[in-house]
Amino acid sequence: MPELNRVYTGDCKVLRFFEELSTIPRGSGNEKAVSDFVKQFAEARNCTVFQDERHSLIIKKPAAPGYEQAPAVIFQGHLDMVCEKNKSTEHDFTKDPIRFKLDGDMIYAQDTTLGADNGIGVSFAMALIDAEDLAHPALEILLTTEEETSMAGAEHIDASKLSGKMLINFDSDREGVLFVSSAGGASAFHTVPIAWQDGGSTVGSKPYTLAVQGLKGGHSGDDIIHERGNANKLLGRVLDDLRRHTAFDLAGINGGMKVNAIPREAEAVVGLSEDGLHIAEARIAEWNRILQDEYEVSDPGVKVSVSRGGDGAAARWFSEETKLTVIRLLALIPSGVLSMNKAIENLVRTSTNIGTLSTGENEVVFESLVRSSHRSQLDAVLLQMETLGEAVGVMYRHDHYFPGWPYRSDSKVREVFQAVYERKYSKPLEVKAIHAGLECGIFIEKMPYLDAVSYGPNMYNFHTPEEHVSISSVERTWDFLQEIMRELKA
Repeated sequence: MPELNRVYTGDCKVLRFFEELSTIPRGSGNEKAVSDFVKQFAEARNCTVFQDERHSLIIKKPAAPGYEQAPAVIFQGHLDMVCEKNKSTEHDFTKDPIRFKLDGDMIYAQDTTLGADNGIGVSFAMALIDAEDLAHPALEILLTTEEETSMAGAEHIDASKLSGKMLINFDSDREGVLFVSSAGGASAFHTVPIAWQDGGSTVGSKPYTLAVQGLKGGHSGDDIIHERGNANKLLGRVLDDLRRHTAFDLAGINGGMKVNAIPREAEAVVGLSEDGLHIAEARIAEWNRILQDEYEVSDPGVKVSVSRGGDGAAARWFSEETKLTVIRLLALIPSGVLSMNKAIENLVRTSTNIGTLSTGENEVVFESLVRSSHRSQLDAVLLQMETLGEAVGVMYRHDHYFPGWPYRSDSKVREVFQAVYERKYSKPLEVKAIHAGLECGIFIEKMPYLDAVSYGPNMYNFHTPEEHVSISSVERTWDFLQEIMRELKA
C-alpha cells in the first residue's frame, strides 16, 4: 500500500479509514483492489464476507450482546468514485493515490476529486465493522461497484443473501437532512459517423484549439438546479456562431469526463485561415462578454479561448456535413433543468446533462444522462432524444436505466432517525427527496418490503476537483450513527 498522506490528527476512526482507503485507486470499473482490501479488513475482524464476480461485497457482522433478537439492518454504500481532474493536472487514477490537503475544517484533494463520494460511506462501514464496543443489531454491510456509471453492481447483487428489512444508505452529503426518495434515470447516446476529408475546405487554414474552461461543474443530480454552465453546450453555441461569421474546418470535439458530472471543460480542433482567425478572436471576445454576463453568479470563471495547434495536428478534417451535424446536435439536445416538482419546493423533477463528447476514429459520441422522479417523463425525454436522432439522421440508443426510489409513508427507520436527531440536537431532522440517483430504488425493486433512508455528513462539490468534506461533521455523524444503532434494538 502507498504511503499514507496523513492530514487528519483526530481520533475518529471514520477519517482514519478514509485516509487508508484513498491510497487505493477505485474509479468505476477498477474496484477489485479496494474490494479485496475491504474484504480482508472485514475477515480479519471475524466477519463473514461474500464477494461477487463484480467485486461487490456483502459483509455480515453478528449482533452485539443483548441485540440478538433485533432485526438485522443493512448498511449500504458504494466502493467506486468519480475520477475528475483539471486537464493540466498530472494524475493517473489507475495507480496514483488521492493526495489530501487540509483547509481549516475541510479535507480536499490536490487538484482531483476527493472520492468522499462514496469513500466516506465505505469508511463509516469500516468503522462499524471495526467497533468492538458498539451496541448494534446484526449488520449486513452492502458495498456495491459501478454506482457512478451503470449501477451494475447493485443490479447484480444476490438479494437472497440479505435478511435485513431496514436499509441505511450512506451516500448522502448533508448532515441534518434525511433523504427518503430519489430520481430514476438512463443514459442516452447520439453517435455521428465521421466522413473525413484530407485537407481542409478553408484555403490556407491552420489548426487551432477552441476551448471553453473555468466552469464549476458539479453533480448532474444535486447541482443541476444551480443552472451552472455546461461546457459542451456552450462550446456548441460558440461554434454555431462562428460558422455564421467565417469559414472554418473541424477535426475533433471533446468535452467532459463523466456523464454524471456537469462538464467544466470542452474543446474543439478547428481550422482557420489568417482572416478567419481574426474574426474568431473578435467573436470569442464577444462570447467572453456574453458568458461572463450570463454566468456572473453561477460560473464567474468561465472563459473561451483560441490557441495555435491541436491534438493530431489536424491532418484530416470532418466533411462539411459532419461538422454541421455535430454543431446542430449540440444546439438541439436538451440539457439542464426541464421541469420542477410542483409538490416539493426546490426539487427538480426532470433534467438532462450532456456529460461527455468524444471523437473517435470514425465517430463522435454524445452521452447524456436523463433523470426524472416520474418514469413517464423519463420515457418522454428519451422519446424526444430518439426523435431528435432520427430527424438529424444519426444513430441513437439508451441504456443504463436505474429506477427511482418512491417515498414510503410508513417508515420505522425514518422515525428512529427523527427521534434520535431531535433528542440529540434539540431540533427537527429535515426530511427530503433528492434529484440524484441512489441505489435504494434498485434494492427496493429486488426487495419491495425494504424500509430505507439515506444519510451522511456535510460534503461539497461532488464530481469536481473542488470536492471536500467537513471533519467536524464526520465526527458528529459517527457519534450520531452509533446512537442510531443503539436505538434499533426495538
